[in-house]
Amino acid sequence: MKFEDESQNLRGRMRTIQLVVLILLAVLGVRLYYLQIANGAYYAERAENQRVRLLPIPAQRGTIFDRNGHVLVDSRPIYNVILSREELKGQDFGALVAPLANGLGVDADILRERFDEIKSQPAFESIPVKQNATQADIAWVEAHSAEFPALRIEQQPQRRYPENGLLAHVLGYVGEINPKQLESAKYKDKGLKPGDIIGQEGLEAVYDDILRGRDGYSKVIVDSRGRIQEEIERVPPQAGQDIVTTIDLDLQQAAEEQLRNSPTGRGVIVAMNPNNGEILAMASYPTFDPNLFSQRINTKEGRAEYAALLRDPKKPLYNRAIRGRYPPGSTWKVPMSVAGLQQGAITVAHSNLVCGGGIQIGNKFTRCMGNHGTPDLRTAITRSCDGYFYRLGLKMGIKGIMEMVDEFDLNKRTGVDLPHELVSWTPSPEFKRRFNPHDPEWKDIDTVYASFGQVYDIMTPISMLRAVSAIGIGGQMYVPHLLKEVKPIGAVGEPNQPDYRPARPGRTFDEVRTAELPDANRPNPKLLSIPADQHQVVVEGMWGVVNNGGTAAVIKMAGFDIAGKTGTAQVVGLGKDVGANKDHSWFVSYAPAFKPEISAIALIENVGFGAKFAAPAVRAVYDVYYRKTRGGDAAPQQVAQQPPKVQSPKSKVPKRT
Repeated sequence: MKFEDESQNLRGRMRTIQLVVLILLAVLGVRLYYLQIANGAYYAERAENQRVRLLPIPAQRGTIFDRNGHVLVDSRPIYNVILSREELKGQDFGALVAPLANGLGVDADILRERFDEIKSQPAFESIPVKQNATQADIAWVEAHSAEFPALRIEQQPQRRYPENGLLAHVLGYVGEINPKQLESAKYKDKGLKPGDIIGQEGLEAVYDDILRGRDGYSKVIVDSRGRIQEEIERVPPQAGQDIVTTIDLDLQQAAEEQLRNSPTGRGVIVAMNPNNGEILAMASYPTFDPNLFSQRINTKEGRAEYAALLRDPKKPLYNRAIRGRYPPGSTWKVPMSVAGLQQGAITVAHSNLVCGGGIQIGNKFTRCMGNHGTPDLRTAITRSCDGYFYRLGLKMGIKGIMEMVDEFDLNKRTGVDLPHELVSWTPSPEFKRRFNPHDPEWKDIDTVYASFGQVYDIMTPISMLRAVSAIGIGGQMYVPHLLKEVKPIGAVGEPNQPDYRPARPGRTFDEVRTAELPDANRPNPKLLSIPADQHQVVVEGMWGVVNNGGTAAVIKMAGFDIAGKTGTAQVVGLGKDVGANKDHSWFVSYAPAFKPEISAIALIENVGFGAKFAAPAVRAVYDVYYRKTRGGDAAPQQVAQQPPKVQSPKSKVPKRT
């Protein structure tokens, strides 16, 4: 038998094995170098993220109160179903739509839309699946935690607004910040991220920085399924500051009731303290439910409700107080009267002008509603004599009317602390060129139209109220505002610690306005030059409108004299003002007439005469104010009294230059 030496083969095999082992070790070493050295920081961060989670703790938004401490807006805790994006890396979002929609009763189309939206938004960390989860929803999430480990339940405050749309246009509403807002200068550097809730309209938007607060977080350790094992750090949220508004809830409810029960259900009432610009009530009708945006907008029903609001021809989302522009009719005669005296077109001693039942300009006769002889200014205001003001306008000329507009800021925003305020349109040759390019030359007939609140005068109610309020108190024109006070809040945490939040002071409207709001360089108040004797004449004329047989005699109040001016503003030409094209009804006023505490304006759309509709609506607001400040009810005044002298703040009014 031949002996074969296999040691050489064995040694060869061993060398092969050793070589393979060396190659494997080399590959492993390269891989370890790649993982731990070249990309060590990246994978360390990923590993930490898989082990440690930062769960946001939303801050409670500040409460909004009326001036008497009644809660207008607050927040309630709700539970939301949240999807953790970190747990879904590499997974198909679309595959989750059907099971989540079926299990949680969410509309599949809305859920799919949300998932599609966030695919291009890597900053989304937590994806809301369902707001205001029920106990059944919470139980379903817990029962399916193994199947859907990325789901969790998170408590969050939800905004709650008054029922029936009360104060909707003033308070506004909140909603998720959108991508366009995130890139805007206003929000870009405020540390906000997709999904955060901000004020979108009204006071919620204007004072968002004050109300929003600062979110906290909880740092937790989770297992491989994303279940929380331990909390290792907690930074509590800092609630937003509460704000007190100037609104008087009782006056607001009275104003809204008047509009709700008006013939067309469309209009606006604003009440204000003329001595400081505090808005006591601001009602715009029709209204809407802000809870739609904070509670229902991400449901199928909520989307349909919002679409219906956008299509509604009555424009319920539209704040008529600051965005409605209407011909002011005879309310325009109040600033015209003051300006005519200031400019010397008439004087206190010699203010009589012919009525003539109207005026003939070329081949055009513009009528007055009566024939008042040769009235003085008091009578012309009280009787609302159009013929008088046609002639006063011609004596002033368009230049004088434009000077009046500048003096009373009728061509500027009032500066009210609400978003989207519009500027009124006021008469000028330049405006006519834009308004009527086929007949651009300014003529005497245009001056006639501009003198009694038609054609070239298109005013917002808030701007007219501001001007007339200034006249009532003798020439101090305040910025209308809704913020009375920002409540202070104490410090949170220990000084020099990471979670320390400094105390935030309380502030008044003027302090906030100077620091943060537009138009802060506007003087507050702006002082007008209205000599005492001229002031007395105009106020006596307005007093007579209500108390001496004028156009609003039906709203006389015993012991609470109202000074006012009615207005009936044409929407279309004479003879066509019926149905939907009926005249607008105006009434602007203040009371008590000779020492005003409150001013109010009402406009009710397409109902007819100001004395018949707008004036009684304002009277209803004054009734509530009278009961609150004097006690009891004010009876109609039966006998006209002689007007007392106006208590004008002469020391505060500069001389005219």
